[in-house]
Amino acid sequence: MKKPVLLIMAAGMGSRYGGLKQIDPVDREGHIIMDFSIYDAMKAGFSRFIFIIRREHLDLFKESIGDRISRKAEVSYVFQDLDNIPEGCAVPEGRRKPWGTGHAILSCIDEVDGPFAVINADDYYGCHAFRLIYDYLVTHQDDDRYRYAMIGYRLGNTLTDNGHVSRGICETDENGMLRSIHELTYIVKTPQGAAFSEDDGETFTDISPEETVSMNLWGFSASILPELKKQFVQFFREEVPQDPMKKEFFLPTVVSRLIDADKASVQVITTPDQWFGVTYKEDRKSVEEAIIRMKNEHIYPEQF
Repeated sequence: MKKPVLLIMAAGMGSRYGGLKQIDPVDREGHIIMDFSIYDAMKAGFSRFIFIIRREHLDLFKESIGDRISRKAEVSYVFQDLDNIPEGCAVPEGRRKPWGTGHAILSCIDEVDGPFAVINADDYYGCHAFRLIYDYLVTHQDDDRYRYAMIGYRLGNTLTDNGHVSRGICETDENGMLRSIHELTYIVKTPQGAAFSEDDGETFTDISPEETVSMNLWGFSASILPELKKQFVQFFREEVPQDPMKKEFFLPTVVSRLIDADKASVQVITTPDQWFGVTYKEDRKSVEEAIIRMKNEHIYPEQF
């Protein structure tokens, strides 16, 4: 079996945050969130990293992290280009928004030929998460189904004090296998735990902070890539015309369809780790405080 690769999705600009948040330092040594993810991933066993970025950000990413990581591990870059679409199709006039997480992974089809994990560039996942996903990838192979995995987080460990977030609520069977992911796009922290809205914050319904959610830390075999290619063609021809400016090709949607077709199984592996991220600029302070605390607890060295 080939050694697993880590794909890092970093093509989004972060509209709610306001800027290229993936390269904002989160400690006084100048580390960014990706530094901590890569540090944890390397300790877990990963030694090759693929950054999925916009073409115009290449020099910035090399300077911010790529050149530094390339001294310790193999680094590649893949561009999530807006015009990387099915043959015979055209980008809708005025479209600037990327095509989504499914398209980001599809952009790597010529770079990946074995097992791989996927993360967001601007999320902190915790050291346990990378060990769990790496161990799964080196011990499982496709058989009568594609054998995938997802790291599940406790909802209460993924909320921010500074606004609403979008989370995929996971339904699993008695064996911890994923049945479905229900996207809730407006979840807030409350004194009682958490609540969600389906009318842009006009009304709210309580939701348990113990729910398991996806934070886009997946483990796949290479079989997902041709499936993404096939479904992207269908997405572009059937869904894009409905909303040319906003429609996105989401990775969880593709996975859910494969589960429904009985072509894939997804093991949901829960982690106790606390998620940290910078959805909003105001989140930076809590992330910086968390990093200081973890360094004081010797989870991370001052320099690495």
